[in-house]
Amino acid sequence: MKTSIGIDLGGTNVKGVLVNEAGEILKQHYVATQDDSEGHWRENVLEMVAYLRNYWQAPVDTIGLSAPGLPDARNSCISFLPNRLGGLEHFDWSAYFGQRTYVLNDAHAALMAEARFGAAKGFQNVILLTLGTGVGGGILIQGKLYQGLSQMAGHLGHFSLDATDDEVSIVGAPGSLEYAIGNYSIQKRSKGKFDSTWALVEAYHQGDPWASLVWLSSVQKLAVALSSLVNALSPELIVLAGGITFADDALFDPLRQFMDLYEWRPGGKQTPIVQAQFGDMAGAIGAAGFALSSI
Repeated sequence: MKTSIGIDLGGTNVKGVLVNEAGEILKQHYVATQDDSEGHWRENVLEMVAYLRNYWQAPVDTIGLSAPGLPDARNSCISFLPNRLGGLEHFDWSAYFGQRTYVLNDAHAALMAEARFGAAKGFQNVILLTLGTGVGGGILIQGKLYQGLSQMAGHLGHFSLDATDDEVSIVGAPGSLEYAIGNYSIQKRSKGKFDSTWALVEAYHQGDPWASLVWLSSVQKLAVALSSLVNALSPELIVLAGGITFADDALFDPLRQFMDLYEWRPGGKQTPIVQAQFGDMAGAIGAAGFALSSI
């Protein structure tokens, strides 16, 4: 059975897994990234790979690496990520590890984890959104990751909900979904009353009227975005991942009610919306799965 090392490169930690074709996690490991402008942090990634190779004590078939930013057309490196993780752009990981390494965007990796091993296993056409500090995403078409021009497909957080809104996302989209529900904007959206989505949801549970208004408005906008994506792509399944999904029923119950209002359902066909199975190791697991599917 083939094996793959999966690496998820974050600004705080490097997460690594050793996975086989069946999705069994044979080993997982963390090291601190220790980000620096000179790129010395890459030595910590090499240490991670060496640790997992030594643990297995047999040849590993391939390596996948998940990172923020946009990969190149061959998925061999991150070609665009300004102002973060100095030394990441255009770095040749295959040469560094001495083995062909497949590199992909971190949200795309989360989708691949679910598509190969998790909640979307067996489905061919899937949309995944990561709801956290911001909103990312990925699109699976006919069983394959759709990356599009410049490998930037799936930036679903920059879906515009209001062209007249003064709030502009980092890519210039006005009234973005990311602003509507991402944790980074919660203080501004709540007029300074809440400093995190967790605090907002807790107040919502307690019946706070202002929290209820802010939270349900965010969920309503998410439903509008998802309904629009259903109209455009007609997926078999929508998977929601990320920390905000841990709100559980506080998110999924009103979301389903809003979808009842907005989703077009010809012949009564409703698009299932499910929670992702994988947590903070999704990027590493998805990178390993993507690499296995690429060899």
